[in-house]
Amino acid sequence: MSRLFLAAAAAFALAASAAVAAPLPPAAVFTDPPADAAHPAHMEVLHIPSGGVKINGVAYMPPGAGPHPTVVLLHGLPGNEKNLDLAQAMRRGGWTVVTFNYRGSWGSPGTFSFNGNLADAKAVLAYVRDPANAARLGADPRRLVIMGHSMGGWVTSQVAGSDPDLLGAALISAADMGRLAAAPADNRLETARDNMESLAGVTADSMAQEMATLGGYSFAAAAPGLSKKPLLVLTSDDGLAPMAEALVMDVKQRGGRVRVVHVATDHAWSTARVRLESEVLTWLDSLPK
Repeated sequence: MSRLFLAAAAAFALAASAAVAAPLPPAAVFTDPPADAAHPAHMEVLHIPSGGVKINGVAYMPPGAGPHPTVVLLHGLPGNEKNLDLAQAMRRGGWTVVTFNYRGSWGSPGTFSFNGNLADAKAVLAYVRDPANAARLGADPRRLVIMGHSMGGWVTSQVAGSDPDLLGAALISAADMGRLAAAPADNRLETARDNMESLAGVTADSMAQEMATLGGYSFAAAAPGLSKKPLLVLTSDDGLAPMAEALVMDVKQRGGRVRVVHVATDHAWSTARVRLESEVLTWLDSLPK
């Protein structure tokens, strides 16, 4: 038997072994759930009171009578990537998912502000926890998770850090907006100019000025509360990973339960959408029932 044949056979065996070892994505990534004629999967448009206006939201409800565990999913700044494919995957996994647009963003009434974002997220959680709304949405307020991408990850950190009744929190390529308070004014202004489309009632100058006031709303400030609940931290090759890694270290030192995964993709996870859905669904399935 030739050495060339043996080498080729060994390479094939190694590749086959790696293929067998690679875990399959959770079924909800690629499989639709069974139909339920009595309680079909559906979507509902929401108008959620916050700050004197009603912000726009959408609820994705899975099939089945419920109540279902529920995720509140937050977008970033300004929110061009809303991760609705992730919302659909979570619904296929049996979760009710509520998404929304902060006041003054993407058609929600009111004026956009970073402090307003924090208040809006709290208002959405309160809305889902209201017994009448929970019953209508098939949501289980006792099994409620908050999850955010980019700036939404920062909002998630601050809100989850002060909410002891959440089942867990997840940060996806999260940006620590609190660190912008100490950044040079030119950096804050550039960040605002590059991320203000579809935002109402603000200018780049006004956004930069508000960023300077966010020093008390940092990952470090949220760490004590985050250490008391399951935390998922997903990072990417976008330059923000060191901020998240510092948070992870802080939470772990406090005895917190954290799953952290880094994936070599961009800020929007453009080349890793299936991986994103798989990591989130696997983590959700690990939460207390």
